[in-house]
Amino acid sequence: QVQLVESGGGLVEAGGSLRLSCAASGSIISINDMGWHRQAPGKQRELVARISSGGSTNYGTSVKGRFTISRDNAKNTVYLQMNSLKPEDAAVYYCNAKVVVLWGGMDYWGKGTQVTVSS
Repeated sequence: QVQLVESGGGLVEAGGSLRLSCAASGSIISINDMGWHRQAPGKQRELVARISSGGSTNYGTSVKGRFTISRDNAKNTVYLQMNSLKPEDAAVYYCNAKVVVLWGGMDYWGKGTQVTVSS
């Protein structure tokens, strides 16, 4: 069993910053890609950022230059630094990880953390 637990969401004014964290725990052999997705009310879930085990990153178009994803492999943790937040960044942010466990590779998701941006 593997759990992903997000933290760091909350309410921030437009132009402000937040840092999200997601820690993976459980029967983990290794973790490949880790990432963040978000879903706003009435919209589809979209990729925010992804990072490989080697540190290669890619970002959604709307967050490039404002958000930075990083990870600490020793802690099985991924971070998302969000700067210059806009009201349209408001959403539930979900952590995702491609985890290698004893029975193979599986995709795991956290329960999400709410980010609210006031204008």
